[in-house]
Amino acid sequence: MLIRSISGVRGLTETHLTAESSVVYARALHQLLPEGVIMAGRDSRPSGEDIIQAMMGELTQLGRTVIQCGIVPTPTVQFMVHNTEAVGGFIVTASHNPIEWNGLKFVREDSTFFHPNECERLFELVDANTELPDSGDPGIIWPEQNAIQKHVIACASLKCIDLNRIQRRHFKIVIDAVNGAGAHALPVMLESLGCEVIELNCEPDGEFTRGTEPLPENLKDLCQAVTSHSADAGFAVDPDADRLAVVNEKGEALGEEYTLVLAADGYLNDTGKSEKFVVNLSTSLALEKLAEAKNSSVTRSAVGEINVVNKMNEIGSDLGGEGNGGVILRECHLGRDSLVAVTMVLNRMSQSNKSLSAIHESLPQFEIVKDKVVEKVKADPEAIVSPL
Repeated sequence: MLIRSISGVRGLTETHLTAESSVVYARALHQLLPEGVIMAGRDSRPSGEDIIQAMMGELTQLGRTVIQCGIVPTPTVQFMVHNTEAVGGFIVTASHNPIEWNGLKFVREDSTFFHPNECERLFELVDANTELPDSGDPGIIWPEQNAIQKHVIACASLKCIDLNRIQRRHFKIVIDAVNGAGAHALPVMLESLGCEVIELNCEPDGEFTRGTEPLPENLKDLCQAVTSHSADAGFAVDPDADRLAVVNEKGEALGEEYTLVLAADGYLNDTGKSEKFVVNLSTSLALEKLAEAKNSSVTRSAVGEINVVNKMNEIGSDLGGEGNGGVILRECHLGRDSLVAVTMVLNRMSQSNKSLSAIHESLPQFEIVKDKVVEKVKADPEAIVSPL
């Protein structure tokens, strides 16, 4: 099975997404992106190495220079595109899908994911499978060994947080990286924020020892570790580390809905002014109620990260995200980013001496039930939400 959508491509690596079949996607990407350097990275799935090597090999034969970031979070590749001369990039990841799957995400020159029309065009080029002549001047593969360090420094330097205040608290944090792409990045991020770090599932070997999504039912070991270590909080990510879930000091998973709410609460406390936020339709009303109480507003977009980003650009929003633990901060780059999320949640925790459970209890309390339906409904997101 091969799934193609605005989120990219995902398929079973034994049959549908192999090193051989991925080459045609590299060829299509070459035809769509402007002339210049391409950024590449992958999550920790063992199948990813052959796929990324095949794609980079094809791109260099076509004359492209490729900067290889290695095993890094998806947002790290986006950050690197945003902060270099790269004209785009790709990530080999199946996100929260099981180990039998892998996938591809495609990054534009502005560091955001491909827009729906660009995905359609890429798939058309893939289906056409036109052979391209090799370049007379082949490119090279350039290893980038400091991508995570650069990303961490940028997050620790965010203007919307108080780094010294966070570091003074010396928070004790348990991090569960599901042995994925965030296995090195998240501990380094936490250490840079002055935290004492207890690592859980932090070997980037692709051995997913729990359910891949950071949902409460998959975080029992993390919850237990938080209480046994008397930690201030626990954090969990998915295999490509673009989503973050939070566990309080009592070992209770707050649910992914509250990652963005905590980040936004701290953001509003420090800015002291009204802000415009964007969330998608698959997000509870908690952020709306928080924003209303602080003279701010929330606008809804269709589901899909790029739809949130496009709406942020449309209304001039600096902070947005999704109810799946995704936090998007313009100051860093326009993509869901667990390193940004960790930093902003700790910033909120540093603003008072209250425990994380007490901070959570002070927020608007909502629950949301998510399910998939067969029918595709075209409607204005605001028209759907306004009666609620």
